[in-house]
Amino acid sequence: MPWIDVARISVALNVAMLFALTYIWARNYLTIRSKHAAGLAVFGGLLLAQNAISVYIYSFHPVLSGWFATDMPPLAWRAGVIVHALQTLALAFLLWVTWD
Repeated sequence: MPWIDVARISVALNVAMLFALTYIWARNYLTIRSKHAAGLAVFGGLLLAQNAISVYIYSFHPVLSGWFATDMPPLAWRAGVIVHALQTLALAFLLWVTWD
């Protein structure tokens, strides 16, 4: 599987998990009005925006999506995909803990 596909899948999963986490944290803030819940909701929203931008760049941007798919050096892809994959694992664990 090409690195671009691995990155696309990883950031798409991140967007889905961050949407769920941000929803839960925002709902908690509206219920209990704690600064901690507000901080988590803002953090989730910002990380959601960052991952949504990555999805756009990797999949839809007229110039950059082609460059990432064909011209990016493999070493750079490996480093980027490792970061995305670690973030996916961290978010999955955080979602599991939050959902419980």
